[in-house]
Amino acid sequence: MQGTVATFDSGTRSGTLLLDDGSELGFGAEAFQRSGLRLLRLGQRVTVEAGDDGTVRRVSIPGVD
Repeated sequence: MQGTVATFDSGTRSGTLLLDDGSELGFGAEAFQRSGLRLLRLGQRVTVEAGDDGTVRRVSIPGVD
């Protein structure tokens, strides 16, 4: 699924995403750390990998592995 970064706290490395269906989804530091990224910008497009329980497992930038 895809969305845009609504909030990102570089200190806690967590934030919220606004998904394409209009819903908000939070992610924690673990999901961000799995991306290998250093920073996310507000409004940036991201791809989200979620587990079976709906928890965000990884946040990444489309086209960047």
